[in-house]
This record gives sequence, C-alpha cells and structure tokens, in this order.
Amino acid sequence: MTDRPGERFGFEAQDCAPALRLEAHQAMARLQFETVHRRLEKIEAMMERLERRLWISVYGVVGMILAQAVQSMVQVTP
Repeated sequence: MTDRPGERFGFEAQDCAPALRLEAHQAMARLQFETVHRRLEKIEAMMERLERRLWISVYGVVGMILAQAVQSMVQVTP
C-alpha cells in the first residue's frame, strides 16, 4: 500500500468522466463569476461617474438660481 492519496493498491488514480465533467463545470462557473465580477466593477465605475455628473449639474442649477436671485436683488436696490 502507498501513503499517497489517489493511489490504491499500487495503481495510479484515473480520471473518470464524471470527475472531469465536474472539474470542467467548476472551471466554467469560476470563469462566469469572474466575468460577472468584472462587469459589476465596470457598472459601478460608470455609476460613480454618472453620480458625479449629476451632482455637478445640480450644483450648476443651484448656482444659476442663486445668481438670478442676487441679480434681481441688485436691480431692485440701487
């Protein structure tokens, strides 16, 4: 008998079809999860850029409203 796992009674371990299918399925699942993870990172980066643009536009609108308010107050009081 040998002490190495996968060997029995002096014979080498053989890969069987179900084990190979399972390994292929696990590799495919791992690749799919990595792809989904990369896509999510890209989506999160796009959302951050969109949020930044949104806040810039909000600050722009608020600035315009304040500028119009100040302008109207300057025109009313000489």
